[in-house]
Amino acid sequence: DLHLSIRRQRQMCIRDRNEVSIFRQSKQTAKLQISVDGKVRVKELVGDGALVATPAGSTAYNFSVGGRILNLESPRLAITPISPFRPRGWRGGIVSNKSKIIIKNLDKKKRPVSAVSDNTEIRNAHIVKISINTKIQFRLLYNKKSGLVERNIAEQFKF
Repeated sequence: DLHLSIRRQRQMCIRDRNEVSIFRQSKQTAKLQISVDGKVRVKELVGDGALVATPAGSTAYNFSVGGRILNLESPRLAITPISPFRPRGWRGGIVSNKSKIIIKNLDKKKRPVSAVSDNTEIRNAHIVKISINTKIQFRLLYNKKSGLVERNIAEQFKF
């Protein structure tokens, strides 16, 4: 379960199981800074935004924007840029699911961004803090005949 803390004028918390997307709100590209566990990993990402996906969410929007598919049992999170202009060639990163990820809007007045999680959108987000809440667990229901784990692995080897 992803736990988000989003700061605008006041702090808001929301939860998600799949992914969190940070999008530009206007025609201007977003300028974001991405930190993992207190260390700046991307000083300035210029593009449409970024997303953080769990293994369950890695086969959806994350995959469609060029992110890696994570094995369902993987203790990892995918951080993926959305239509990046700078840094050129950065395709994202894979981090521990114990990581604390902070995505900061570097130009909130000229380049506002929204944080989107499931059906919840928080507009004019300044700082988005993302972490896994290990206290909340859920049971993934699926048809055993369709082999969810096998489908996940097969998707990773499609080309």
